[in-house]
Amino acid sequence: MFFCLPIVFGCTNRMKPEGDQTPRLCPRCNNASTIRMKSRQWFELCFVPLIPMRSEHIWICTICHWSVPLQQGWEPALPGYGFQPGPQSPWQAPPYTQMSPPPNAAQHGYQPGYPAASQKPT
Repeated sequence: MFFCLPIVFGCTNRMKPEGDQTPRLCPRCNNASTIRMKSRQWFELCFVPLIPMRSEHIWICTICHWSVPLQQGWEPALPGYGFQPGPQSPWQAPPYTQMSPPPNAAQHGYQPGYPAASQKPT
């Protein structure tokens, strides 16, 4: 009698948060979602982690998955503290600006976001 037993093995990364969990600004997507984590690679046999292969401390964005190893003297900026956004990318929408109502808006019952009474939708 012959039995075929598949053996599943490989290496996977396991991550867990460490240190201060104050979210930082991601340099790639500018969201306040970058946190400090410890990444550890394991050799697994049949989905059971057996041998730790290597580990590293990283900053990782939980939205765009940007990551960089922890470096002495550098960390992502805190939200609202001296952050200056770079030039606007061509695929980003322009900043929102509030339109001013027409000069005789009160006479015609003007409401922001709706066409004026004199304008008929086509």
